[in-house]
Amino acid sequence: MTKAEILKKEILRQYRSVRQFSIEMGIPYSTLVTALERGIEGMAYGTVIRMCDKLNLNPVDFSSLERDATLGAQLLENRVMQYYVKLNQSGRDKVLELMDDFIQIDKYRAKGKRSKNDKV
Repeated sequence: MTKAEILKKEILRQYRSVRQFSIEMGIPYSTLVTALERGIEGMAYGTVIRMCDKLNLNPVDFSSLERDATLGAQLLENRVMQYYVKLNQSGRDKVLELMDDFIQIDKYRAKGKRSKNDKV
């Protein structure tokens, strides 16, 4: 399935029609229909990103994003994992050790997040 086909399928799943989606996005209907028929490669990158964000799709592979996760958080997580897999086992162990140290320090811990070792 092409990216354009994935987009069209998701648009029709979440909206009544392609026309309704184009109105909500502020994209001319004819532009959207042409892109969905011929491929999205000619569309502006920013428009594709906005469409993916609206449809909760990952703009890299057009897979569905979790409903409560923001696009930025998903992209950051992907970037971290891309760096992590480039490390050898020693590097991976060191990164995990450092992360474990940092989550023990209140000023680095995300608000509302507790580690499994925290005492309640």
